[in-house]
Order: sequence, then C-alpha cells, then structure tokens
Amino acid sequence: MGKRDREPGTGRARRVLAGGLVVALVVGAGVAWQTGRAERWWNELRADAGEPADPAAVAPPPDVDIPPVVAPAALAAAADGAAVLDRRAVRQALAPLDSPDLGRHVIAAVGPLEGTGLTYEASEGAPVAIPASTTKIVTSAAALFLLGPDRSFATTTVLDTSAATPRLVLVGGGDPLLAREPGKPSAGATYEPERADVRTLAKRTARALRQAGATTVELGYDDSLFSGPAVHPSWRPDYIPDEVNPVSALWVDEGRPLPGGAPVADPALEAAATFAKELARRGVTVTGGPTRGPAPAGAAEVGRVTSPTVAQIVQRLIEVSDNAVAEVLLRHVGLADQGDGSFAGGQQAVERALTANGIDLRGSVLYDGSGLSRDNRLAPGVLVDVLRLAASADHPQLRPLLAALPVAGYTGSLTDRMDTGPAAGRGRVRAKTGTLTGVTSLAGIAVDADGHLMAFALMADRVKKVKGLPARVAMDNAAAGLGACLC
Repeated sequence: MGKRDREPGTGRARRVLAGGLVVALVVGAGVAWQTGRAERWWNELRADAGEPADPAAVAPPPDVDIPPVVAPAALAAAADGAAVLDRRAVRQALAPLDSPDLGRHVIAAVGPLEGTGLTYEASEGAPVAIPASTTKIVTSAAALFLLGPDRSFATTTVLDTSAATPRLVLVGGGDPLLAREPGKPSAGATYEPERADVRTLAKRTARALRQAGATTVELGYDDSLFSGPAVHPSWRPDYIPDEVNPVSALWVDEGRPLPGGAPVADPALEAAATFAKELARRGVTVTGGPTRGPAPAGAAEVGRVTSPTVAQIVQRLIEVSDNAVAEVLLRHVGLADQGDGSFAGGQQAVERALTANGIDLRGSVLYDGSGLSRDNRLAPGVLVDVLRLAASADHPQLRPLLAALPVAGYTGSLTDRMDTGPAAGRGRVRAKTGTLTGVTSLAGIAVDADGHLMAFALMADRVKKVKGLPARVAMDNAAAGLGACLC
C-alpha cells in the first residue's frame, strides 16, 4: 500500500434517492459522477426540506399539448435504508468470499444502513482482522465528530522584537495539506481542495515585515503542536518514506521531497528552509539557518494561511487513501479529546468517540490512523456501525465521510475495480479499500437491485503473497454481488 494505496483514479456517477436519503451511487452505465457535486448531494442526507414535487405531476400551462411523461426504465426505485435484508440472498451474493485465494481467515458483516443488528456475519476463527486502510473510515469519522466538518488549521508566522535582530517564527498548526506553492493539485483525485502554501505565507509575511520596518530577521520554527514519536514503532521500516513520512505539525507536501531530491528526514526543518528561501525572494534577509523552538508567548502574528476544512480533507483522504493526512488527523483528534497530539492520544480519542456513540468495539484496537500498522485489529461490525453512524439523522456532521467513499468502477481507489463481478454491481457500491501484504479489505455501502441500502465490511488477512491480486478480485466480486443481488 503506497501513500495513497497506489489506487488513484477519476470518476463518474449519479444519485439515487432513498426517501429522504440521497445516495450518490451510479445506477446503470454512462451517467456522470462529479465528486464536487457529491459533497452537496450527500449533505442533503436526511434533509428536512421534504420531497420535491414530481415534475410529471405539475399541470402544463393552458392550451399547451404535452404528452405524458414516462420515466426511463433504467431508473432505479427509491432506495430503502431500513428494509429487512434476506440473509440467504446476502450470503449467496457473498459466495466469492469462499474463494481459496482469500486464505483461511475471512470475516464479514452486512446489515441495513439504518437501524441496528447484522443481517449477515461471518467470523470463522478470530472475530477481528487487520483492517489495512479501511482504518481510515474510523479515523475520518472520529475527526468529523470531534473536530467538526468546518474546522481548519492555520500555519502562522509571529514576530518577536525584544532582541536587537527581530526573531520570526514559523508556527505549524498541523495543516496536513500545506504545500510549497499554490496551484499544484496532485494526481489521482477527482476532488482537490484549495491548499494553503508557504509561498503565499512568505508573501504576506514579507509585506507585514516591510510595514514594520524589519527587513532582516532570525528565523525559528515551531512544530511542537504534536507529541510522541513521529513514526509508529509497529510500522515496517521500509514504509518510510515510500508509504508515509515522519508525521509533523509542520511540513510541506506531506514531507515529500522535490522530484529527484533525497528523502526528507526532518519535515519541519525542510518546511522552514523552504519558507526562508521564499522570504529571501521577497527581499527579507534571514541571518543564519532556521532553528527549532517554541514561539514566544508575546510574539505578534504577522502572517497566516489556512487549510481546507476537515470535511474537504476527509473527502480527499478517503478518495485517494492518503496515509499522511490520516495520521495528522489522528493527532488533531487526540488533541481535541485528550489534549495529547500523539498516536496514543489519538487512539484513546477514537475509542472514546466510538463508545460514546454506542458502538461496541468487539475486541478491536487501533494504533494508528492510516491502517499501516499490522498490529491493528478491527471487527467488521465496527465498520458497519461507523457507516451507519455517518448516515444517521442525528449526526449530519459525519455525512462528508459517505460522500468521500469511492464509487465502484468510477472514482478514486475503485476506478478500476469490480470489473469482473456482476455488471449490475458497478456503480451500486461505494467503498474504502484496504491493502497490505497478505491483507485485503473493503468497507462501504451498497444499494441492491431492489433498492435496499446496506452497509458492509469484508476482510481477509491471511492471503498468500502470490494470491494478492486474485484475492482482491474475489473480494471485489463479493461486494459487486451485494449491488447486483435481490437482497
């Protein structure tokens, strides 16, 4: 699994009405899905505005002869998230999970999107498994719940004029998407929020410094917002830097080097050095090199740039499976709930957020936010419950999580997936992928051919290395089967 699960893509889709529940799923072929619209549509989940008038029921103006309006046969019936599912039909749809390619430990959970209880649960052997990147569903839900969808993170500069040479400090606010420069969207995403960048921050800071008469400064940088190790001890050494970089409250481009550059050992220092170069381009002299240290308490703010909102960050995080962003959000969750911006603080905050919402952990334990840790264990029923929570009328702030789920065969990490299973399943499934060596998983929602909405989680964590691709195909076929079945 790469920094983004190595599963980028672009996409299409359409929307299906579920009574008051708007489900952005493709029904049939050739209908476009725009991820930018998805967030608006999903924000209408459980809307109180009532049903719009049926255009076919509106009388035409006098003296106008209009033939009757006939709905195209391809349109799906309104989806029902509370309908009771047929356990036998669900089990038949999941028959591909019996494939030997998936190994000896395959567990699954399926249930209606609304309500409680599971229609189908399979847990031969251990009831929990390594979740891989489906962990990001839990991390994102906790972030939306504890931080709120409109929260953003500021990167600032402050000036201390108490010494002969003014000291400027670059203060990291934990912006996971802070960039070197504006206008450079990454590949693989159908949705790319507008990022803050240090070039813009340097421009604003230099203007303020000139107005204050300060053209020569010492430069410090403060990355103290987060605590604890920057790399989780359970991560494999070769994950750095291919899968994720040392997590920092101050970095640019997620700590990745410029093309052809060496790996970044200290992301905060690299961000400060980049900022210093941008200041110099604007006529500000920086004496010496950047030095790490906390910003003085009385220093005045002179510049600021602000990240996208948590909802926008989650949209991108889920769609392209961004490990680095997930780990930064985990630390913000820990700070918000535990006052501790570390792996441990984030883990405790996630557990509290789940239990506070009545979700039984079922023996689950998570050590990171991205799912890179092979020590993570998650019960599929927990993922089903988190998805239900996100669809609940009581928690509209969690709806961006559902809007972010890739559409099978159309967007994000599912662009090129589910092409060998039931054709009717393509576009009817939205899911987050999970991939590690020996691990494949899927968790998301599906609308079947009868319009029944369901949440599901499928996990296998004893896949032989040589069976990685066929195991993934078998799991894809099972998920597509849920979309195609009469459940």
